Amino acid sequence: MAYDVIVIGLGGMGSAAAYRLAQRGRRVLGLERFAPVHTRGSSHGGSRITRQAYFEDPAYVPLLLRAHEMWDQVERDSGERIFHRVGGVLAGPPDSGTLTGSRASAEQYGLKHDVLDARETRKRFPTLRPEPDEIALYEEGAGFVVPEAAVRAHLELARRAGADLRFEEPVTHWEQGRVTTAEATYEAGHVVVCPGPWAPGLLGDLEIPFEVERIVQHYFTPAADGFDDHPVYIWDPADGNGFYGFPRIDGAVKVAFHTGGQPCTADTVDRVVHDHEVDAIRNATALPMPGIAGTYQRGATCMYTNTADRHFVIARHPGHDDVTVACGFSGHGFKFVPVVGEILADLATDGATRHPIALFDPARLRGGA
Repeated sequence: MAYDVIVIGLGGMGSAAAYRLAQRGRRVLGLERFAPVHTRGSSHGGSRITRQAYFEDPAYVPLLLRAHEMWDQVERDSGERIFHRVGGVLAGPPDSGTLTGSRASAEQYGLKHDVLDARETRKRFPTLRPEPDEIALYEEGAGFVVPEAAVRAHLELARRAGADLRFEEPVTHWEQGRVTTAEATYEAGHVVVCPGPWAPGLLGDLEIPFEVERIVQHYFTPAADGFDDHPVYIWDPADGNGFYGFPRIDGAVKVAFHTGGQPCTADTVDRVVHDHEVDAIRNATALPMPGIAGTYQRGATCMYTNTADRHFVIARHPGHDDVTVACGFSGHGFKFVPVVGEILADLATDGATRHPIALFDPARLRGGA
């Protein structure tokens, strides 16, 4: 059977792309190297922060506004609970990139937010203990999404719309209009590649120096009260030892470092969580959030696929007009899943999109770091 579009990779981005393409009446084949909703890539771990006061660049905000609308639609259509609006706190020195960037985005787009000094922060959120010279930005509309539920919902919606989804069938080669797996060779008018941490191999011809980074997620039973009804948070202290985390979900609070992981490959990543890694997160959280790192429950590894500037790659492939790519999400992509699916469907079917994606042009990164 010939397909209109083949989607390689059915994690967060690929599952959303398969759904949006099938929803538009395209004959879609989705290929995934593992079982559905697996834990081997970057779309697992129980929670991902979503926010709109975006310190990384104000250009992301219109995409986030659309994504929040689309999460609601996906929930209604699938019956899955995905988006939990619990609010979000970003804390640190007033001149930190996290605070200055978030304030700039919030002010530019008129996003509802509160800026709190240290005393106000401690009063409003007793679990947080900022230094006297630190501030916090509170965003009421922030929260978290459940990655497993999001992928499961998009896969089910894609199936309902007629997509042919195949699992445990890794892609070994792709070229103009043709994709080869361990099982067969398939043909299509267009190919969408969403490889996650397998980008360095599957998209080597982009000539982009992707770095795959091992990140550890830690789950604790907190030793203090107050974490059941709690916002998500990102702490950016002056010493650079920043971390982020979540309220208690299914009996555990999750906390992790956003940077400082180990370089790895998707096939050789160390999936063992070591004692020194647990000690490091305990030490980092001891003063600003005492009591959060109580009894250790478990750890899990995840992978970031980083670009040099930490911005995404979403575009028609510069060397193949019938191929669209989405990769290099650099540890902050999951909150964009539904709108990225829409963008990929636009690019695959129309060659363009109404969404602002100039920031994600691969030309900025090709040929060097």
